[in-house]
Amino acid sequence: MKTDTIAAIATAMSSSGIGIVRISGEDAVSIAEQIFQMKNGKKLSEMPTHTIHYGHIHDGEEIIDEVMVLLMRGPKSYTREDTVEIDCHGGVYVMKRILETVIKYGARPAEPGEFTKRAFLSGRIDLSQAESVIDVIQAKNEFALKSSMKQLSGSVSEAIREVRGEVLHEIAFIESALDDPEHISLEGYPEKLKEIVEGVSEKIEKLLSTSENGRILKEGISTVIVGKPNAGKSSLLNTLVGEERAIVTDIAGTTRDVLEEQIQLNGILLNIIDTAGIRETEDVVEKIGVDKAKKYVEDADLIIYVVDTSTALDENDFEIMELLQERTAIVLMNKSDLTPVTTVEEVKKHLDKTVISISAKEQIGIEELEEKIKELFFHGEVSFNDEVYITNIRHKTALQEALHSLHLVVQSISDGMPEDFYSIDLMNAYEELGSIIGEAVEDDLVEEIFSKFCMGK
Repeated sequence: MKTDTIAAIATAMSSSGIGIVRISGEDAVSIAEQIFQMKNGKKLSEMPTHTIHYGHIHDGEEIIDEVMVLLMRGPKSYTREDTVEIDCHGGVYVMKRILETVIKYGARPAEPGEFTKRAFLSGRIDLSQAESVIDVIQAKNEFALKSSMKQLSGSVSEAIREVRGEVLHEIAFIESALDDPEHISLEGYPEKLKEIVEGVSEKIEKLLSTSENGRILKEGISTVIVGKPNAGKSSLLNTLVGEERAIVTDIAGTTRDVLEEQIQLNGILLNIIDTAGIRETEDVVEKIGVDKAKKYVEDADLIIYVVDTSTALDENDFEIMELLQERTAIVLMNKSDLTPVTTVEEVKKHLDKTVISISAKEQIGIEELEEKIKELFFHGEVSFNDEVYITNIRHKTALQEALHSLHLVVQSISDGMPEDFYSIDLMNAYEELGSIIGEAVEDDLVEEIFSKFCMGK
């Protein structure tokens, strides 16, 4: 582990009221003391931990800024090292000038995520908690933030350690029995182990069952709006976004490419794509847009199919409905404020999906749409009291590998294999689970994870 002192700007590089320059390492206090003059004339090194002090940052005789300095001595700090945070004015130049001065007097620039990496290496947090830090920073909705904060508090770690402890107990028993068969009998043990492994597998399967909800909590629902030209797709997008993002005209084919937006519905993030109207066309540019629309339909979590109820269904509608037969979709009967030509019953004959009557223009039926989306993607109430959500693809993969190894243990028991076969697969499961929390993990993986962090965190 590096013991040199690091420094970085911990706030965004833009003009703001306050900026923070963070210093961490064994020389953090002495470096800060060289450039910080307290207003009362006292020395920073003589001050108790977790105190705040007023004064000025100097570079020799030059006064750089008027600041507040926070002193946090290790191990009671984020990195478990001595840490100093300089709260300065939030101008880009002044922050850079203070950082340059800190580096001039002995610190080195921190690497991306190095403060959190030091927190991990010092044992203050495990790897899953470290990864949740960046998830908190990048959270785009209420559910994602709550999930990330729960993981930061150790919810995933606790669940993994519990399961891992059960696996380790059985590994130790088998190894002990093989080393000392005279005193430790394995008679009847395979049946007992099978029951234990199946119980552990159920716990892992329960964690894995949350991963789809977890992905949606973190990344949002990939949503595509489709319909034939002039059905009201762009009007719907503008209504959901709350501003005029898409051009709306009475001319069919106005949207010729895709428009992408992120919106919040009931705390859920929707990554919405408004596509070109799907129809047969000889227009080369519009045809490219139609082909793109069909491709987005294949990859979407949710398709919102907008039907113009003021016109009759035609071959373009039938083509769209055929595309949606095996997809998660909601049908919106738009222009419900006008005299209907197409009815719900007619649509239901061709497509058995949820149908909601709306008017994008009058903003009628939007709340019902929001509730239906929530119902489709979250089975039961989303709760952060007891439920642990797997939101990280790395964690999901490790859990799947661990579960596979446990299935091999059950298979070995059924095939009457020797006990040392059980131990090999149990150890594989143990190591896969350990990779989630940062035990039994390669250095290059650690480097890759922390390289994704922002500077100063």
